[in-house]
Amino acid sequence: MKNNAIQTPLGLTATCAVALLSVAAGRARAAEAISPPPMPTLAPPPAGQYHLDKSHASLQLRVSHLGFSTYTTRFGRFDAQLTFDPARLTAARVVTTIDAASLKMDEAPTECIDIVKGPQFLDTAKYPKIVFRSERVRVTGAKSMEISGTLDLHGVTRPIILTATYNGGYPGMPNMDPHARVGFSAHGSFKRSDFGMAYGVPAPGTTMGVGDLIDISIEAEFSGPALATPAGAHAPMPLKPRSSRHASPSG
Repeated sequence: MKNNAIQTPLGLTATCAVALLSVAAGRARAAEAISPPPMPTLAPPPAGQYHLDKSHASLQLRVSHLGFSTYTTRFGRFDAQLTFDPARLTAARVVTTIDAASLKMDEAPTECIDIVKGPQFLDTAKYPKIVFRSERVRVTGAKSMEISGTLDLHGVTRPIILTATYNGGYPGMPNMDPHARVGFSAHGSFKRSDFGMAYGVPAPGTTMGVGDLIDISIEAEFSGPALATPAGAHAPMPLKPRSSRHASPSG
């Protein structure tokens, strides 16, 4: 006579629980196996000359539009050179040059773009460049500072102050980034009427027009000196250029 085992509800529940626990443990082990190794502790970046990494930088402007919204736009072409020493933030100096005609006004009517880039506002044909030059840095916290400098805009040069944060950096990363890298966030504001651009500023007591106050928001990473090669180690071989047969078309 065959001995048929009887599966009770309690037995089925226990079997399912064991199976689920086994699957979960297997998944956890698999996740541990494929997770990347922890990032190494990196030394501070070296002092030296840094240049803007344009692929990791943005320059946005915000201004009131009729009091109904805060319009946000940006410059698409700009460059910057930085002299930097993380141990002496007060000695930092930066020069930023902006292509005035690169102001982006997504979906704006052509007549609006013509006004903003024309004589009433930027007058990009006459004043193609906007330049900021820092003059003094005052440290206000562990990584915060005020940057005083001058802004050349629309043929007028006036002082401006940016509040900035040093977000950190490293001397480079073997097999990933062969140069030192540092990053900053900065904010500031100015009145466009101070630079001879009063067209469309709302009359006192009203918001009908384009605001006088322009808010600036900057995010920027800079690439600097090459990563030092440890004594006895060989410098990484440069990547071989791709053949023209596989080269991407120029943009």
